[in-house]
Amino acid sequence: MTREFVKPGGTVIDVGTTPVRDRETVTRLYGPGSRRLEVFDRRGSVVLGDVHPEVADIAGALSPVPGGVGPLTIALLLRNTLTAARIRAGLVA
Repeated sequence: MTREFVKPGGTVIDVGTTPVRDRETVTRLYGPGSRRLEVFDRRGSVVLGDVHPEVADIAGALSPVPGGVGPLTIALLLRNTLTAARIRAGLVA
């Protein structure tokens, strides 16, 4: 996803994960000296999402990859579980 698909200030949840084993791709996307490039140099690969890094300039919030969807999914599942329990207990109409 690139910036033309994002409303300024919008929230973007990146659920894609792609392992990248090509240093040139990481350098092209994030630039020399980036944190992602440091990770790549240590590990020999890096996991990237489907959202282009330029989206961070326009989005109000952007979930991290990796590590963004797991905690979000857990939080939403817990919220839905509590809502269902309240409905079942008659606390919510």
